[in-house]
Amino acid sequence: MIGNRYAVAARAIRAARAVRGMQAPVTCALIVLCCLVFVAGPASGLNPSYGTGDSLVLAQRAYFQRWGVIPADLFTGSPRAALTPATALFVHGSWVHLLGNMLFLHVFGAMTEERMGRVRFALFYVGCGYLALAGYAVANADSGQSLVGASGAISAVLGAFLHLFPSARVTSLFPFLFFLPLRFPAWVVLPFWAALQWLSADHAADGPQVAYLAHVVGFTLGFACAWVWFGRKTRVRAAPAPAPEGENQP
Repeated sequence: MIGNRYAVAARAIRAARAVRGMQAPVTCALIVLCCLVFVAGPASGLNPSYGTGDSLVLAQRAYFQRWGVIPADLFTGSPRAALTPATALFVHGSWVHLLGNMLFLHVFGAMTEERMGRVRFALFYVGCGYLALAGYAVANADSGQSLVGASGAISAVLGAFLHLFPSARVTSLFPFLFFLPLRFPAWVVLPFWAALQWLSADHAADGPQVAYLAHVVGFTLGFACAWVWFGRKTRVRAAPAPAPEGENQP
C-alpha cells in the first residue's frame, strides 16, 4: 500500500512538471537551444572536430570572437557586429556558466512566461538581453574582449519576476552562513542580488572580465517592462520558487 502511494505521488509530480513545461514552451525551448549550441560548440569539449589542447583553445577563442559581443566593434556600423548581442545570448563559456544560467531560467522563466504570454515573453527575453549586452558594450567601448552568455536576458527575467511575484518565497544559499538554505520573499532576495551586481560592477578593476553591468541593466529593464505592461494591479501571489543564491555571469 505504501509503495503504491509513493508510485502515485511520483506520477503526480512528473505530471505537474510536464504541465509546467507545456505552459512555458518558450522557456523550455530557450534552455534546449542554449544546451544544444553549447554541446555543438568548442567550449563543451565534446565536439571532436575542434581538436584538443592548443587547437581547442584557439577554436574556442575564434568561436567567442565570432559569436560574442566585442564592444570595440559593436558600433562600427558592421551589420554582423550589430547582430552579436543577439547571438551571444545563446553562447556560453563553460559548463558551470551554462548550467548556472539555465537553472535560473528554469526556475524564474516558467512563471514569468505564464504571466506574460509566449510571444511577449520571447520578445522580452531577446530584446532585454540584447539591450543589456549593448549597455555593457557602451560602458566598455574600448574593450576588445568578447562577451557571451544569457545572463543579461535572465537578469531581465529576474527583474520582471520581482514585479510580478514579489511575495513568492525563494530558497537561497548564503556562503557567509555556511550555505544554509533559507527562504525569503522575492522582494528581499532579488533586490539584494541586484545590489551585489551593482557593487561588483562599480568596483570591477580588472576590465571587462565579468559582465556585472549587463546584469544590472537587464534587471532594471526587466522590472521596468513588467511595470509598464502590467502595473501594480496585476501582481499575484505565487507558490514557492526554489533557487540558489547568485548567478553565473557571462
